[in-house]
Amino acid sequence: MNISLVLPPDPDDRWTLAKQAGVNHAVFHSLEIGDGSRPYRYDELLRIVNRYRDHGIEPAAFEGSVPVTDETRLGLDGRDEEIERFCTLIRNLGKLGVDVVCYDWMAGFRWARTSVTTPSRGDSFTSAYDDKQMRQGPTPAVAENTAREDLWENLEYFLKRVVPVAEDAGVYLGLHPDDPPISDIRGMPRIVNSPEAYERVLDLVDSPHNGITFCQGNFSAMGVDIPDTIQRFGERINFVHFRDVDGPATDFVETWHDDGPTDMQAAMDAYRDVGFDGPIRPDHVPTMADEDNSIPGYHIKGKLFAVGYMKGLLEE
Repeated sequence: MNISLVLPPDPDDRWTLAKQAGVNHAVFHSLEIGDGSRPYRYDELLRIVNRYRDHGIEPAAFEGSVPVTDETRLGLDGRDEEIERFCTLIRNLGKLGVDVVCYDWMAGFRWARTSVTTPSRGDSFTSAYDDKQMRQGPTPAVAENTAREDLWENLEYFLKRVVPVAEDAGVYLGLHPDDPPISDIRGMPRIVNSPEAYERVLDLVDSPHNGITFCQGNFSAMGVDIPDTIQRFGERINFVHFRDVDGPATDFVETWHDDGPTDMQAAMDAYRDVGFDGPIRPDHVPTMADEDNSIPGYHIKGKLFAVGYMKGLLEE
């Protein structure tokens, strides 16, 4: 396993702190280039990859900036062009030796939280989700014309075009769960919300390159046994987000890595048991003292705490 951190494409103190903590692998995340678009062309990616490597950091996975939007998820005009951009991204990452790409199928609403200032220990802030509060908001117009099977058909259309490209490029795809993993948000269906849904995803195109981003927090919110589910999917896990939540998918709070209900040692042991050797990164963390909470879940102090915790688990 390669413990990785989300690090920006331009060097700053986070790069230095990561290396001081013994982390030498980075995850591309939320990148934009000069015109505000998401990078996918070879020369755009080449400069970013070399910047990491020139500083002794290996780019381990690409996520958050993949050129897939609701045009593709909802099967709208322009999806074929968008899918081709995604295929170009995969080919170029393969050429550059970055072999993991994380994407999601959350249409209409992406990552959803009702609070990012929920108090946690020592006056830190964390995030929370309350489905009753969320459902009081407006239903998006697009939800009225989107059926659950539409999303499945569009996902199959997507996978049948991109997985062969990923196979040729030596790139492994990891589909992230819906966050939160519930049936819908304000009428907009969500389909990647259970282990059974993942079985269907993996059966759409049966290939090791069509795999899972195992986001522990989401699987915990599904109410499953985490170590057993890791064992269930085994070699189809291509990327791991290591985190925990307290509560069900409709009403949960993000926790400190050492303070949630999941047996994190058993989870880490399960990854080793199935032979997982890809990138694993601490996901959402509380905002700590002297951090402005401008990027909830992604400030560096909580990440460094999580890295130390993860290293301790790996040494057991």
